[in-house]
Amino acid sequence: MARPSQLPGFEPAASREPPRGAAPRLRTRYYAFLSYSHKDAELADWLHRALEGFRVPHSLAGKLTANGVVPRRLTPIFRDQHDLSAGDDLAVEIQAALAASQFLVVLCSPDAAKSKWMNLEIESFKRTRPEGCVLAAVASGEPFASDVSGREQNECFPSALRFKYDRRGHCTGKHADPLAADFREGDVGRRIAFLKLVAGMLGVGLDELVQRETTRKHRRLAWLAAASIGGMAVTSTLAVTAIHARDTAREQRRQAEGLVEFMLGDLKDKLEPIGRLDALDGVGQRVLAYYQKQDASELSDAALTQRSRALSLMGQVAFARGNLTVASHLYQEALAGTAEAIRRNPADPQRLFDHAQNIFWIGEVARHRGAMDQAESAYREYKRLANRMVVLAPDNLKWRMEVLYANENLAIAMKAKRRFGEAGQLFGGALGMMQSISAIQPTNIEYKRELANLLGWYADSQSALGKLDVAIAARQRQISYVEQLIAEGHSDAALQARLMPAQEGLGILLTAQGKTDEGIVHYRLALSQSKALLAIDPTNNEWRDVGTNAQLKLAESLLAVGNAEEAAQQTSEACTVANALRAHDPNVSRWQMLQTDCLSMRARLTLASGATSQALALAVQGVEAARSEHSGDAVSDAYAVAAAYRLLGDIHQRARDYGGAETAWAQGLAQLPPNVAERPSEMHERAELLRRLGRGEEAAPLARQLRAIGYDGAT
Repeated sequence: MARPSQLPGFEPAASREPPRGAAPRLRTRYYAFLSYSHKDAELADWLHRALEGFRVPHSLAGKLTANGVVPRRLTPIFRDQHDLSAGDDLAVEIQAALAASQFLVVLCSPDAAKSKWMNLEIESFKRTRPEGCVLAAVASGEPFASDVSGREQNECFPSALRFKYDRRGHCTGKHADPLAADFREGDVGRRIAFLKLVAGMLGVGLDELVQRETTRKHRRLAWLAAASIGGMAVTSTLAVTAIHARDTAREQRRQAEGLVEFMLGDLKDKLEPIGRLDALDGVGQRVLAYYQKQDASELSDAALTQRSRALSLMGQVAFARGNLTVASHLYQEALAGTAEAIRRNPADPQRLFDHAQNIFWIGEVARHRGAMDQAESAYREYKRLANRMVVLAPDNLKWRMEVLYANENLAIAMKAKRRFGEAGQLFGGALGMMQSISAIQPTNIEYKRELANLLGWYADSQSALGKLDVAIAARQRQISYVEQLIAEGHSDAALQARLMPAQEGLGILLTAQGKTDEGIVHYRLALSQSKALLAIDPTNNEWRDVGTNAQLKLAESLLAVGNAEEAAQQTSEACTVANALRAHDPNVSRWQMLQTDCLSMRARLTLASGATSQALALAVQGVEAARSEHSGDAVSDAYAVAAAYRLLGDIHQRARDYGGAETAWAQGLAQLPPNVAERPSEMHERAELLRRLGRGEEAAPLARQLRAIGYDGAT
């Protein structure tokens, strides 16, 4: 590929000037122009030889396609190293070669993406050619990686390749979708990529070209067989060829399905601890691509299972990225596959297990959308399947663990429905069982992870019941347990991620006891853990969610201890992320809450600065945001609205609008339903509103209860 030239806007380096001499005109018509970075010269050499050495199958040559008449050979291919003569004006020859080429093949890599010369060649070609005449050959890096924050260095497409150009040759700013062949795999993958590139030039389908080439290879084998046996009858030759083709096809399918099994098994298990969603997503997409053109009803049992597992894997990736609609569709499609597998053999516990996993994730999507009835229904079906597994194979510990997980899920649903006592009992029972199982199998890391997870849920249930000391002890134990596992070498991303809600949860509990300085320490640890994990994969919105919530809690505590400057900084950072999450999917209940919390913090900070009118406007927005929350717990949503009204009343009071303050507080109190199970923080909210409205006698019993459990609630 040419480098120094007099293309507009760029001056060649003096050390790279071409030799002097007259430059003859290029009269040759080129089939393709190969554009590449000299750092990719080795692959460019191979690709150049392969293109010029390729013989188009006889049955395709001469056919008329959308790209014109199919030639017998793809020659000549233009390259500067072999095709340019010496001359003073290199740009003239480059422009002439581009104008004389039917296709532009761009060898893409991070070095290519940074090359000004390659970008100019693509721009020049696109101004006079349709988009389909530009083909990409990916040597390394990732296409469109520059669209993902933190991964810009992996971009392999030059900018001119990433965007469409209009008929006047102007960049439209719209993303292009160039035909891209992936040369990053091994020899087999490189051959498929090469055929995909050729198919794009010829205007034929890849399957057709692969089939023709396979047929040609088989024909060659048949001729060799015929020559070796001399006078063997034609029918015998055809029979041998057919048998060979059949056996080859079977072997290829066996190898392909073996590779698929490896990708969904060992490879997935090795990739998950790294925490890179793109790698896991790539595994799922490659498996689905293999099954895409096959009728699902005709798949073998093993293939049907593998296809469903690939869909489930991609669903988990979409879920972690916060794409709940996409995740739901993927899980529903996977569910159809596992349901078909059960229909074929309803007495296979493994098939019931695969089906139960998809049902669980459908329940998780519903829970994150605040649809708790739907979530509980899914969890109960999950438990029914788990019990069925145990009936079919009572000695299998894995199936018994599924029953434990099912009880844990139901406890989560009970907690969300404010049945705190039932939830606490279920969590406590599951925790005791998990401790026993972990003691029996101390080397099983999955059981240890689940024990850490249960400690967190148990802490939350005890906190809701007002048992703050028990909850704090459980959180401290959870953190210590996870840190011990990490110290033992189990430092995968999923385990490290458990430290975020654990540290944040402990910070909330300590702050509730009035230990704000200690709470700040743990909020900072949660935030630090979030940033470390997001450096691994910035697309994981589940991690971003937890980190943002911890950052807002940190800001709230900082303001409470008088550090308004840092509180403002933390709030600004957190709210930028919160707004992006809400824009990503406004239906995720946790992200709705983040928006309300952001408005509340901004109103408090503005009030602290003395800008009462601006604080009032933000508080009004906070009330509206709280009213739009739908967490699946209507009572919890009501307390969020009450808290927003309380802040609005406090700001009215600061502005000496006492009538407005009393009205806002009264509206807040009116939100609270009577005779409901209250968390300590909610009991505190009711007491504060009563006290502000001068109803101290009603607030006094609540205050005594809070003091008795050690609740301070200063922030």
